[in-house]
Amino acid sequence: MYHNEISKERKIYLKKERRNKIAVTLCRVFFIVAFIAVWEIGGHLGFIDTFVLSQPSRILGVFADFKENQLLLHIGTTLFETAVGFLLGVVIGCFLAVLLWWSPFLSKVSEPYLVILNSLPKIALGPVIIIWAGAGTRAIIFMALAISMIVTVLEMLNGFNNTDKELIRMLETFKANRLQIFTKIVLPYNIETLFNSLKINIGLSLVGVIAGEFLVSKAGLGYLIVYGGQVFKMDLVMASVLILAAAAAILYEVIVITQKLALKYINHR
Repeated sequence: MYHNEISKERKIYLKKERRNKIAVTLCRVFFIVAFIAVWEIGGHLGFIDTFVLSQPSRILGVFADFKENQLLLHIGTTLFETAVGFLLGVVIGCFLAVLLWWSPFLSKVSEPYLVILNSLPKIALGPVIIIWAGAGTRAIIFMALAISMIVTVLEMLNGFNNTDKELIRMLETFKANRLQIFTKIVLPYNIETLFNSLKINIGLSLVGVIAGEFLVSKAGLGYLIVYGGQVFKMDLVMASVLILAAAAAILYEVIVITQKLALKYINHR
């Protein structure tokens, strides 16, 4: 009787959860559709300045002429630069975080410098980066790397330092060395910290790439935005902004799905 009662409550709970998910999805779709409708109708009625903000119908025209506007080239360029900058930032940032965790003395010495570098607007270093790395793809990737790497170091180092001290002491009582403590306790304990860092860094890498393309580029969505603004093609500008929003959402969801698969694999080991 007791088990039947629990089973019934569970079914009611799952049914309620499904209804909530459907309601959330419908509300999201409604807001997007309503936003687009108000934007389009407001442009026709004159409430919205279509010269500055364009219109959904005119933006669709930009997408329809994607070959003429070379949208695929610019999207591919931005995504490539973002992926390279993101991966380099994660790898180098994680390596530095491990190094600083390994040496508490080095961590204390570098802490104020990391805080300063994280607070420093990287766009201010744009001219220096261009001169040092060259006016091209390398400078743009370096900009993305500079923005994402420090965040990775701070996030991962904070996670490493906040690992359960009791678990570490337990391994130390069994004479475990630093490498064993890291691989058996610290790293598995911070898998979610790593993915949370990835979620932040994918957006920061995209910001760094666009900032770099604003300064020096011959292709990319940042280049399209600057070019469209210079020749007053606001349809092109708004289309590029919408593509950026879609790209950011897709990249974020890729990381979320990867996180679920990774945690599922780890839990089943």
